[in-house]
Amino acid sequence: MAARHNFRKLTIWKDGVSIVKDTYTETKKFPKSEIYALSSQMQRCAVSIPSNIAEGTSKGTDKHFTQYLETALGSAFEWETQLIISFEVGYISEETFKHLERKIQIIQGMITRFMENLGKS
Repeated sequence: MAARHNFRKLTIWKDGVSIVKDTYTETKKFPKSEIYALSSQMQRCAVSIPSNIAEGTSKGTDKHFTQYLETALGSAFEWETQLIISFEVGYISEETFKHLERKIQIIQGMITRFMENLGKS
């Protein structure tokens, strides 16, 4: 069965991949003591966002796709929390924090609207 959505064409997937790239760029600057802690957790959360969107596109029903979108959304909120912690402990600048906070909040909104639209079909 072919996917009903081509994940590579979905803006939410593309923006998710962009968050992954931003995450790796920023976590490289974290203290080495964080390599298996906060930086690793942020990387896993970031990767989870587009990965779950892609996996969801392979599902046969909108209900199943929505479950994967919910997981992606949960990862986005978890990542935002880790971003806040990174800023609070001084690992990222206020400018970077504000930029990435806005970016993740846009993605959260887009995933939410995408799920709402799936529910209408």
